[in-house]
Amino acid sequence: MVRLIGVLFCLFTLLNTSVEAKIVHVTQTYSYESLQQDLEKINKQYKVQTEVTSIGKTHFGKDIWGVKLGKGKTNIVLIGAHHGREWLTSMLLMNMLETYAEAYKSSKRIGFKSTNILNEVSIWFIPMLNPDGVSIQQSNLKSYPAVYRQQLFVMNDESKNFKRWKANALGVDLNRQYPAGWKSLSIEPSNPSYAFYKGKKPLESNEVIALTKFIKEKKPSIAVAYHTAGREIFWNYKNGKHLKRDYLVAKKVSRETGYKLAKPDPEAIGGGFTDWFITTYHKPAMTIEISHLVGETSPPLSVFPKEWKRNKYVGLLLAKEAKKISR
Repeated sequence: MVRLIGVLFCLFTLLNTSVEAKIVHVTQTYSYESLQQDLEKINKQYKVQTEVTSIGKTHFGKDIWGVKLGKGKTNIVLIGAHHGREWLTSMLLMNMLETYAEAYKSSKRIGFKSTNILNEVSIWFIPMLNPDGVSIQQSNLKSYPAVYRQQLFVMNDESKNFKRWKANALGVDLNRQYPAGWKSLSIEPSNPSYAFYKGKKPLESNEVIALTKFIKEKKPSIAVAYHTAGREIFWNYKNGKHLKRDYLVAKKVSRETGYKLAKPDPEAIGGGFTDWFITTYHKPAMTIEISHLVGETSPPLSVFPKEWKRNKYVGLLLAKEAKKISR
């Protein structure tokens, strides 16, 4: 009985000392302005543990922010909001960043998980790759010239409802901008649009240029692009060279999140970030789709607690996998 009480006390202590985010608010729409305010506070509070940098700018001059957490030379990268309507992924990654940073700083656990792996493997967060698209989707159009607002209206099929907007501000779908398989993508739509327009050539958009340059410089051992929706993980592109290794990594993420693994499609067309990363660097990459299917809009805020619970430890899990790969 005494031993049981001791075990229960230890469990209670561990749970009681776990950390949760306080800077990042997860009960309201997450905008580019919210991101910038949170990054300023995180940079101040965790300046020893983090490194905040702009990896580039959008066509309209918004910074694309990257944040490094940890001391390790080996690193992984987690990317949110390739698409405007997927800002819930930005909220998820910022919540993860703050939670991990607080635990790392204070030497506390996150639940039963330690952040000691961050001494060996750093995590790069790029929470919002497409800030222009996010602003448009949230109908924050005041920062754009009046003449350009009319162009956005046309690209949105002359609808004033921008809730379905995926593209960047120039009407290019960023996740159809990468070289792997780009030529095989449909040419429709043939003009800039709220979604699916692949551009005149790959690596054309500022955001994709910035990200690919960043990847080439940092050489992450694992890359993840968070999207919405469908609670599914895409982990393979045309049966890459390391199919078994990549499958085992993806399987661990699947077990952690409860998301199903998509079956490898040998006829996959491509154009996406993970397609490019897998074929260029021959390392694991995953597209993780959070939330249940919601159609052409952003998922409701009500799904966030469940999606956070599913993804809370994914960054730490992948950091440990990166350590194995880098040996």
